[in-house]
Amino acid sequence: MYPQIITYLLTFINYQEQIIRTLLTLLIGKSMFDKPKEAPVNQPYRKLQIDELPIIEKPKMLNYQLLLAEHLQSKGKPLKPVQRRANSTPVPSTLCCPKCGAPSAYLYANNGGKGQYQCKVCACVFNKKSRYQKEAILKCPHCLKTLEKIKERKDFHVFKCKNDSCTYYQKNLNAMTKKEKKLFKEDPQSLKVRYIYRKFHIDYQPLSKQSPEQPKVDLSRLYVSPHTLGLILTYHVNYGLSARKTAAIMKDIHGVSVSHQSILNYENSVALWLKPYIDYFPYELSDQFCGDETYIRVNGRWHYLFFFFDAVKKVILSYPVSPNRDTATAIRAIDEVLVKLKEIPENLQFVVDGNPIYLLAQHFFAENSISFDVKQVIGLTNEDDVSREYRPLKQIIERLNRTFKGNYRSTHGFGSEQGSVSFVTLFVAYFNFLRPHSSLEGKVPVTIPELEKLPTMPAKWTALIGLAQDWIQQQSA
Repeated sequence: MYPQIITYLLTFINYQEQIIRTLLTLLIGKSMFDKPKEAPVNQPYRKLQIDELPIIEKPKMLNYQLLLAEHLQSKGKPLKPVQRRANSTPVPSTLCCPKCGAPSAYLYANNGGKGQYQCKVCACVFNKKSRYQKEAILKCPHCLKTLEKIKERKDFHVFKCKNDSCTYYQKNLNAMTKKEKKLFKEDPQSLKVRYIYRKFHIDYQPLSKQSPEQPKVDLSRLYVSPHTLGLILTYHVNYGLSARKTAAIMKDIHGVSVSHQSILNYENSVALWLKPYIDYFPYELSDQFCGDETYIRVNGRWHYLFFFFDAVKKVILSYPVSPNRDTATAIRAIDEVLVKLKEIPENLQFVVDGNPIYLLAQHFFAENSISFDVKQVIGLTNEDDVSREYRPLKQIIERLNRTFKGNYRSTHGFGSEQGSVSFVTLFVAYFNFLRPHSSLEGKVPVTIPELEKLPTMPAKWTALIGLAQDWIQQQSA
């Protein structure tokens, strides 16, 4: 009798559970029994197809005064302004030719007051949407037709080639299967068949170096000695110990009472001094650069750390942290590498994964006359020639990510944006200036004579902070 009762109760409980799940699904669309997603969401990004760069033509600007002088010299008489009839369409006095700058006196109302004008000096036909008012003319690389703007987004505009005779368009149409042709006929927007280009208008000036500012933190007022600060940084950064474990070691082994919050405060203060020194240091670099993103936890949410790395010299060149894995952060990350180059080589290339944001960043820099190549290593298997050739570089940046995660794991995430940036900054300082590397025969990536002669790691941390302070004060003088 007793086993039957147990069986009945279990069946009844399971039945209740199914009812609760169904009701919750109907009411809120989500079951309370669903397992929480603690891991970062790995969203597929290959669905966004990036076409090659368009042909960018910058319009040639003219000077109407020089054109008038040339007309006078060649014709022997000056070019007279437009003689308007009594019933002719007026031209606004504030209007001028966007190509040569001729004033309104030399402009015709070309289509009866419908907004089109023609310049008598340079023969330019224009209106509010004139191509001469744009920074550049974008042309399809396949048919050389001018691209048309079809959408406006927050950070970019979308341009499309609408030429039905475009070879790119015709090739995609002919490559469709019967099923795709049927789908395309019913919903033309479901398949990408035309050339598309995204022109970014982010308020960002590439290669613009900012003068380093002296941090408003006085390290001399810290309540610990320089040697103690060096010990704290050695345990916390070099060995990847959490702030609480570092505080415990300082108490149990060295007899120094310091709270874990004080250690985090020291971390933020030192990072403010070291970051300008790291970012503006005159590195000796190779020509093999690779980049990748990894996840970190900030305020309970996943953020992205963008690493760009010199694969030969083993130097971290870029390390921005962002809540979004977007094109703007990719642009910033690449720009932090470019500003460290003495000159941009003609064959410059970056090895990255299949994320399309790097191709969009390449397009942004091309618009600003900065050219480089992007090699994308896609997936885990070498299914294309590029992946087979550049897989070793991609593995190097993955190894850097694992090294960082070994130090980051003990933090269990950060409580603020500043805390994440401070920790990453100290890790980069340790990796570039203090950490011996096996592939460099046990040497550090960046050799500084003042640090080489010091016997202990705490002393090296103290000396590195001193070098950063001296450098910033010299730049501010």
